[in-house]
Amino acid sequence: MAGADDGAAFSDRLLDDGAAIWAAQKDHPFVRELAAGTLDEAAFRHWVTQDYRYLLDYARVFAVAGTKAADEDRMRRLLDVAHTVVDYEMDLHREFAEDYGLAPADLESTEKAPTCVAYTNFLLRTAHEGSFPEVAAAIYPCGQGYLDVAEHIADLADEEHRYTPFIEKYTSDAFRESVSWMRELVDRCAETNPGEREAMREAFLTSARLEHRFWEMAYTRETWEVSA
Repeated sequence: MAGADDGAAFSDRLLDDGAAIWAAQKDHPFVRELAAGTLDEAAFRHWVTQDYRYLLDYARVFAVAGTKAADEDRMRRLLDVAHTVVDYEMDLHREFAEDYGLAPADLESTEKAPTCVAYTNFLLRTAHEGSFPEVAAAIYPCGQGYLDVAEHIADLADEEHRYTPFIEKYTSDAFRESVSWMRELVDRCAETNPGEREAMREAFLTSARLEHRFWEMAYTRETWEVSA
């Protein structure tokens, strides 16, 4: 149980609770085929466009979290992350998109798939209605999940291929440092707000499940079955 006082960092307990979800992510065909360089380009394009739309709301979540921060340093860091996502990470996605024949207008006009809607709506609702510790736990699976999956992909990849830039981006020192900060934030929130730990656990596991669904959404190129 995540709330048990066994001496482990709370973030480690969350990862233990989500171990089956992490294993499912690493074993997903999108991840395995990306590692091999054989992933269908259409699936990767779908991931790029949907993740672009996801990142817009992910940045908004960090911005809202910044308004809930109790101290100046935490507020500054959260707002810096929001700025970095908009100013840097989305530029990377535009570069990915250009490599696969997509223009910025294609990204901006993309309709969110059902899974993307579900995930971003959950994060935004948690940001606006949840406690600060809940928000910290809800945003953590995206960072830690991408780092862990990218490290797994790097271990599987035998040579450089068209998806190597994806691996390099999500195993970079800058990304590792960002994930480390998110992990520390989760641990500090759990330590100072022990009564929030179960809510944090539920927020973490919901986001983790949606992370897994995001790979599935990209692999199957999920769309709405009925268009307006």
